[in-house]
Amino acid sequence: MSDPLAVIAGLPGVPEAVQEAREAVDRLYRHRVLRRRSPEVSAESALRGARASAAIEGVDVPLEPLRMGEVTDPVVQGALRASAELGRLAPTWRSAPRQVLARLHALAAAGLTADPGRPRTVPTTADPLGLGPAPGPEETAARMSALAGLVTDSTTAPALVLAAIVHAELAVLRPFGVADGLVARAAERLTLVDLGLDPKSLAVVEVGHASLGDAYAEGLRAYLKGTSEGVGTWVRHCASAVVLGVRETTAICEAMSR
Repeated sequence: MSDPLAVIAGLPGVPEAVQEAREAVDRLYRHRVLRRRSPEVSAESALRGARASAAIEGVDVPLEPLRMGEVTDPVVQGALRASAELGRLAPTWRSAPRQVLARLHALAAAGLTADPGRPRTVPTTADPLGLGPAPGPEETAARMSALAGLVTDSTTAPALVLAAIVHAELAVLRPFGVADGLVARAAERLTLVDLGLDPKSLAVVEVGHASLGDAYAEGLRAYLKGTSEGVGTWVRHCASAVVLGVRETTAICEAMSR
């Protein structure tokens, strides 16, 4: 297949889910608050996204202490660092995805491993979502190479489809063996920014995933089956996460307008 992402984009229910997410983002970008306070909304979105990503990893902290800089947990700090770097990494994402992922991991895993930023070369027992054993290092390296190709190659598929596949592959492969979930969710958001669905990084997609509860891990398990139905289930889940993330950002805008 010359464009495998286009095939995924055409799976049952995927075009409709992607269109719903696209329309939600478009409505958000028309919010009156964004005409004057877009950077503030983006900053608040990054903060809430980092908090939600850490919560999915099992470290759930209140928003206000996080806002005040009172949280020192390394998982939370890693999520914050990765989130803050997305704007600087976006211009090189599609030309150098391996380097960007290494940088994201170096940020996310500092304090969690002695060698952040380096893909693992041994098996890992890491399984925070209960997905089952991760592939071995050789299979992981091969699939990471294929993933880099998907990022750098041209495609007619919508940004959300590529973002969903990037997220899923990083989450199930666990290429670093620690903080892979933080990297996966940051890379999904980075893809949505770089490919133009959400260029100002406003939608709190991580909150969307967290809000969907058990459906997050269930969607990844469906993806792991490798069937069209399973992959479609995961992409539709990601579209729902975007819609819920837009809802969170809309609430941020409404609060600022008051």
